[in-house]
Amino acid sequence: MRVGLTGGVASGKSTVSTILAELGAVIIDGDVLAREVVQRGTPGLAQVVAAFGPEILTPEGDLDRPKLGRIVFADEAKRKTLEGIVHPLVFERYAELEAAAPEGGLVVHDIPLLAESGRADTFDAVIVVETPAEVQVERMLRDRGWSRADAESRIAAQASPEQRRAIATHLIVNDGSRADLRKRVEEVHAELLG
Repeated sequence: MRVGLTGGVASGKSTVSTILAELGAVIIDGDVLAREVVQRGTPGLAQVVAAFGPEILTPEGDLDRPKLGRIVFADEAKRKTLEGIVHPLVFERYAELEAAAPEGGLVVHDIPLLAESGRADTFDAVIVVETPAEVQVERMLRDRGWSRADAESRIAAQASPEQRRAIATHLIVNDGSRADLRKRVEEVHAELLG
């Protein structure tokens, strides 16, 4: 069964992904693939440099992700340009990895921007992880060292909770303890295999 997993930045989606992996699901992580397709020496990085200029590279020739993030999260047209480069490359890798996954069980595609990509209907089920916006901001300030303005611009650039709920077949509200979250993930996992 092909399952899409999504949620806003700092919603707890990665924790849900980890729990699903512990329960036996095969996880294909969109964040990892998004970094992979723009590593030094890749055609993806060459396309990003062509679109945004060499100033988005570190002195070593790697993508300066924080610098590019400040550019694209402050300008929707530039963000869409970046997504137009990275998304097709990521979905190509998804297809390769899915084809290599073992038969049976769950193959979970961890896709941060699933609602934005318009591809939710390509999955058998979609799990949406949701947490209150203020909790997301607190986590980004505490765990990632971002400024409040950076955190709020990331949230604003992503789909709204309503847009994510519209694609959900299963909603996981992450507003309690880790034990509460695990219990809810176990319930969803059982429903999907049931």
